[in-house]
Amino acid sequence: MTHDTSGRDTAALRPYPLVFIGPMAAGKSKIGKRVARGLGVPFVDTDKIIVARYGPISEIFAREGEDYFRVIERTVVAEALLAPSVVSLGGGAILDLDTQAELADHTVVYLSVNAAAVAKRIGGTKRPLLANGTADWQRIFDQRRPLYEALASIHFDTSHRPIGRIADEIVDWVRKRS
Repeated sequence: MTHDTSGRDTAALRPYPLVFIGPMAAGKSKIGKRVARGLGVPFVDTDKIIVARYGPISEIFAREGEDYFRVIERTVVAEALLAPSVVSLGGGAILDLDTQAELADHTVVYLSVNAAAVAKRIGGTKRPLLANGTADWQRIFDQRRPLYEALASIHFDTSHRPIGRIADEIVDWVRKRS
């Protein structure tokens, strides 16, 4: 499923940074990299920046807790949103009120995925919020879904379609708007 959201005037939004949001394992990084290549702009993954600066996210959660992680995540997101690039946010970055306010002025691509597809993608991962696997994923997604939908300029479901095709559609959509 692909659709422009009806609640936002997407013509007035800045094209860059182009921001990817969505639940864990929706494909934000993989698709975001392809879109950045297609548009000829840099790709920024906020989770990778956090890991480079502070160490593995699972260790940050274990050592300092989720509240501390969200503070450093907010700082990294604010920096990332300054560059003309494609930016992939961690699944929970949209929980921050300042991030929500900033995203209101940006073009935001919401990638969703269903639980059956996620089960294949998260097997064996060390994601700190997924101790109980898909059940935790579904609970978190259900809580965050209204925010993803409210912040989105456009939505793509990544459950069953090839990521290359989705990336091409996003590139075409961005080019038509520019």
